[in-house]
Amino acid sequence: MENNTTHATVGRQWTIDELRDENRRRLDALNVPYDPETGVGCHGSRSAVTLAGGVTWLLPDTMLTRLPRERLRTMSLHEVECERLRYDFEFWCWRCATLSDKMTGALQPVRLNAAQRRVLAVFERQRLAGRPIRVILLKARQWGGSTLVQLYMMWIQLVLHPHWNSLVCAHTLDTAAIIHTTMERVLAHYPPELSPDGESPRLVRVKNCSTARRLTGVDSLVITGSAQKNEVVRGFDVKMAHLSEVAFWPDSLRHSPADVMRSVNGTVPLAPLSLVVLESTANGMGNFFHDEWLRARAGKSDKEAVFVPWYEIEIYRLPVDDIEALWNAMDDRERALWNDYGCSLESINWYHHKRLELSTAPALFMAEFPTTDVEAFTANTRHVFAPEHLEVLRRDACLPPATGEIRAKRDGGRVTHTEFFPLRDAPLKVWKHPPRDKPVRDRYVVAVDVGGRSERSDWSVITVFDRMGEGGRPEVVAQWRGHCDHDMLAQRAVEIATHYQHALLVVESNTLESDRTEGDGGRYILKEIGERYPNMYYRQRFEHDEGSKRPGFQTNTHTKQMVVYNLIAWVRDGRYVERDVEAINEMGWFELKPNGTSYGAMRGRHDDLVMTRAIGLWVIAQLNHSRAASRAPRPGEFTVS
Repeated sequence: MENNTTHATVGRQWTIDELRDENRRRLDALNVPYDPETGVGCHGSRSAVTLAGGVTWLLPDTMLTRLPRERLRTMSLHEVECERLRYDFEFWCWRCATLSDKMTGALQPVRLNAAQRRVLAVFERQRLAGRPIRVILLKARQWGGSTLVQLYMMWIQLVLHPHWNSLVCAHTLDTAAIIHTTMERVLAHYPPELSPDGESPRLVRVKNCSTARRLTGVDSLVITGSAQKNEVVRGFDVKMAHLSEVAFWPDSLRHSPADVMRSVNGTVPLAPLSLVVLESTANGMGNFFHDEWLRARAGKSDKEAVFVPWYEIEIYRLPVDDIEALWNAMDDRERALWNDYGCSLESINWYHHKRLELSTAPALFMAEFPTTDVEAFTANTRHVFAPEHLEVLRRDACLPPATGEIRAKRDGGRVTHTEFFPLRDAPLKVWKHPPRDKPVRDRYVVAVDVGGRSERSDWSVITVFDRMGEGGRPEVVAQWRGHCDHDMLAQRAVEIATHYQHALLVVESNTLESDRTEGDGGRYILKEIGERYPNMYYRQRFEHDEGSKRPGFQTNTHTKQMVVYNLIAWVRDGRYVERDVEAINEMGWFELKPNGTSYGAMRGRHDDLVMTRAIGLWVIAQLNHSRAASRAPRPGEFTVS
């Protein structure tokens, strides 16, 4: 039995009556009137016009600028309909597109749901601005995202632009064909009186081409393809591309999503009414779709990022018979849906029951029915860093105010003076320069991960940490990343470390110690650094043996786990300030390998930036511990067992 018991939640307290009243308000906001025939609730600026027979429609203002009210009133309703199709996609869907209802299976005119209308608004804003339509769509399941894209391309081909070829490409040819059937179902019921030539358009086979069909009446090609074929559009003049479930496209030496995109971009022009839409549910981090999503969200892509969460989808709601029983059964995540996301109790009730079906695989559930775009990419349980922690880290990431190089003067091989010279697009990024006041011993730590010499090898990275960073937290203040000979890398590291108040220089030594290109050249380089630079990190090979100290940090199974565990904790707890977006991206594809004991980047990725953070922050942790215990090491004598 319901009562007015007060329930504590995050942010405020609610009585049952307050919950009921607030929920009613939220449902009213969701259930806005929508009628694609009259134009009520439809996209865009509209004005009421009374037509022949006394019918009043809300017509798009873009239509009224071409066809004044006076002229429309003299036209028959059928003539107005034919004209309206060119300006009103939602009306075209209702009047010309018939599909099976997802819940009942009954054939009925297409009425766009709320999520479809929100995505449509993005398409239309770009189209009406005369821009190429470019969108990346991250979605929950089963709300008609693929259907919307397919219908929008049909509308362009049948109404706006004949001779305008389209492509549907999915992770398999069968999936692309299933999407393709949407078009066939619509055409089977297309009203001939509204078609371009007075006959219902059809798809007919193209001679000697199994993947292409010709759309009659407008002479456009509709092509289906698979991401398993890199040159998916070779030989076709494609103007629109619907790329489906991109997160699941194969990525191997033979089949690459990047190669498919290169093929598509090579044929789709940068022209009005051209279209490229990448849409997918998420499939973990570090893949092509995740990279493209991050680029678009950061404003570095030609595509606009659009995310559709599960709670915007109308079929994901269940009636609530007992508000108090549901409220008492809700956990913290479900309470957050009410407090932070403004979900209705009906939506939360569906979510509550649906989670019970996948209670043993919460990450997979979040990928299928994400609340946020960050949550969508949590499906891979081998990821080392939680996406929500990386999102917090991203708040401090930014473009470097300066790029350039450090130039040094030497005396007998030792660096005596350094100066920063700004250069555009140089590999050294600088977020903060060292202060000119009195240096603080070991304020800066410089971590070096040694990569290869060639452009296809691992990167070499030099990262500078300020232990007295923003808010008292260690902060990444500079970073060099590139390829060069190892002796040049060592020289550059010494110059950067000297510039930053003779920082503690920590060189990951595995590559150098195994360098056999010039005999024992790598060890020689380490020895040279130690002799020419007075504040280098040394490790101790054998306990209680002062003579066993060797320069550099050596990464092995034990030490890598040690520094990675430390980095996980620092990222989770927000204990350092990260400035570089690429370093955070690398953390997104850093994973525990299937053997359960080793760590590294996903296949085809790099982790050089991550490893400088892992090593540098671990050394900082040891420095902090030593200082706290009043056992600060002297420059040049920092050791670890």
